[in-house]
Amino acid sequence: MFFNSIIAVAILTYTVSSAPTIMPRVTNSTSTATVPTKPVSTDAIQQLLLAPLAQDRFTTLNDNANFVFDFGAQSLKTAPGGFGGELAAANRKNFPALIGSGSGMAVGFLGGCGFNTPHVHPRATELQIVVDGTIVTEMVPENGVMDPKDPTKRRVIQNTLTKFQMTPFYQGSIHTQFNPSCEPATFIASFNSEDFGAGQVLDETFAFDEQVVSAAFGQAIDGNDVDKFKGKIPATIAKGVMDCLNKCPNIKRK
Repeated sequence: MFFNSIIAVAILTYTVSSAPTIMPRVTNSTSTATVPTKPVSTDAIQQLLLAPLAQDRFTTLNDNANFVFDFGAQSLKTAPGGFGGELAAANRKNFPALIGSGSGMAVGFLGGCGFNTPHVHPRATELQIVVDGTIVTEMVPENGVMDPKDPTKRRVIQNTLTKFQMTPFYQGSIHTQFNPSCEPATFIASFNSEDFGAGQVLDETFAFDEQVVSAAFGQAIDGNDVDKFKGKIPATIAKGVMDCLNKCPNIKRK
């Protein structure tokens, strides 16, 4: 199954990789917004969270620039230095104008063969739309959702999205995105939470005690070998799958 191959590649690729390489940005790192994003102090964020009325928030956000978030600004990226791309996310901490809106947003810049490793959002459902290139998406729902063609297997919802096509990733579901081409791809993701959060499944799994990890993998990984994997699992956007890398000779593998 494609999802299983992605998991395997995520582990094996970074077992043999050396230091990470920062992929070039898909867009220019220099902001093109006419009004730059203006930071808001921690005290101001607390005032916004405690404001008795929505109209009181406008008094705290007294500069029009407080209502602009520039996804192209290098300083606002939440996952800089990814192996296969970068991600910028707007939440209520780095964009306090969202406080009270119940909404958040992210933009993902996947380089050729870029792979946003399997992850979950603990507090939100994600609606993702591709705005440039092609992206393969996969989602594994909760326990008990089985493949209609083979009820003995979990259902994996896989789709290939092209420009302006969208798919949902439900709150708490494991999902992933992969750019199968040698050219960059970009997606925009909206969330029904100001604090959607994210947890990378492999990174979190290997954070457990080594004996727990070994048991979770059915002893396929010896407890003594767990430390070899830790620190080599990519935090977010990785560079894989091997079939894609093999057809894109201009993409460096480390």
